[in-house]
Amino acid sequence: MRVRRVPGAYEALLKYDRYFIPEPERFKGSWQSVFGNDNPLYAEFGGGKGKFIIEMATRYPEINFIMVDAVTEILLKAAQRSYKHQLPNLRIIQMDLQFARNVFSDGELDRIYLNFSDPWPKKRHFKRRLTYRDFLETYRYLLKKGEWVHFKTDNRDLFEFSLNEFASLDLKMKNISLNLHANEPVDNVKTEYEEKFSSLGHPIYRVEVSFRE
Repeated sequence: MRVRRVPGAYEALLKYDRYFIPEPERFKGSWQSVFGNDNPLYAEFGGGKGKFIIEMATRYPEINFIMVDAVTEILLKAAQRSYKHQLPNLRIIQMDLQFARNVFSDGELDRIYLNFSDPWPKKRHFKRRLTYRDFLETYRYLLKKGEWVHFKTDNRDLFEFSLNEFASLDLKMKNISLNLHANEPVDNVKTEYEEKFSSLGHPIYRVEVSFRE
């Protein structure tokens, strides 16, 4: 998806300082201090305009949520939406995932969400997919032992690629679905893309994965 560049977007984003955290490296290992509690910390990598993470933060006030994206204009939309909901358990940061270890310490996250990540369909770009093994090793570092990555996509090729990557690292897999909405769990929270693609009749693929000791 091509995002229209907005002049002054970063300056506008800084005004939402209750939600947007500039220089997130400052809080590596101490994200609980940002929220002022010891609640579990869930992160969504590639959060889009924030629909999913805002609804999650609304439903589960006992959990702290961080939305991560690299695109300023997308983050601005998410910050604007967050401001309307006034959620104390939600923060937004700008980060390329290759620098995730600079922002979160070993075992600092209790869950990771990957929702409708860019499929990077060209074969030469496969290393950019967020379920490529190098990214998976980063998630292994970020997650507490025994915790889970939740992955959803409408792209069958990406899903098959991801299952192969998970298997190559001997990850545990559960709740595998090739058509999530055919028997949709009551606790499923839809993203913008999920609503769009499912309305067009596309099956939604889902799996949860965890790293063995």
